[in-house]
Amino acid sequence: MRESKLKKLERMQTVLTLLKKEYPHAECALTYSTPFQLLIATILSAQCTDARVNIVTPILFSAYPDAYVMSKAKLSDIEKIIHSTGFYKAKAKNILACSKQIINHFNGELPLSIEELTTLPGVGRKTANVLLGNAFGMNVGITVDTHVTRIMNLLKFVQSKDAVKIEMSLIPLVPQDDWTVFTHVIIQHGREVCIARRPKCQNCSISKYCPSALS
Repeated sequence: MRESKLKKLERMQTVLTLLKKEYPHAECALTYSTPFQLLIATILSAQCTDARVNIVTPILFSAYPDAYVMSKAKLSDIEKIIHSTGFYKAKAKNILACSKQIINHFNGELPLSIEELTTLPGVGRKTANVLLGNAFGMNVGITVDTHVTRIMNLLKFVQSKDAVKIEMSLIPLVPQDDWTVFTHVIIQHGREVCIARRPKCQNCSISKYCPSALS
C-alpha cells in the first residue's frame, strides 16, 4: 500500500523528532578552524572516513592555513600530506586549483551560494551544503552522504541512490531550519545503531517507523 504524502510527512517529523532527542549534540565530525578549512576537509572526505581526514588536516593546515598560502603550495607537497586519504592525486589537484580560484576569482573570500561554490574545482552540491550549513549557518540544501542515502532508502522515504534526487525528495519532508542538523543526526544514527550490514534494529528508537525493520 502506497504511503500518502501527508503520512510520509508525519512519519518524517516523528523520526526527526526522535533522532534529535537521541542525538542532541550531533554535529559535523570534521575538525576545522575556518570556513576554508572546512571546505578543504570536506573535499578530502570523499571516499574517506572523517576520522582519517581529521588525522591529516592538522598537518595540512599547519603548513597551509588559508586559501592564499595553499594557492602557493607545491602540488607534490600537498600530495604527500594527504596521501592516506585516497585518490590523493585528484584531491591535491582540486585543492590547489580551488585555492587559486578563491584568490583569483573571489578575491580570497568564499562565495556564499551553491551556484558559485560548485564552480570551484572538487566542489559539488554535497560539499557546498556542508560548508554553507556548518560554517555559515545557511540551510540552503540537505547534505546527502552514504549514511543518508542508505537510511533514507531503508526508511522508504526515497527509492534512489542518486544524491541530488534524494536531496530533492527530502527537501519537502524536512523543515528548512533542520536541514543541517537532519544530516548530522542521520549520520550519527548510522554510525551507532543503523550500521551497514549489521543494524541494531532491536535498539533502534525509530524502528517502529521503519518499513525495513518491520518487514
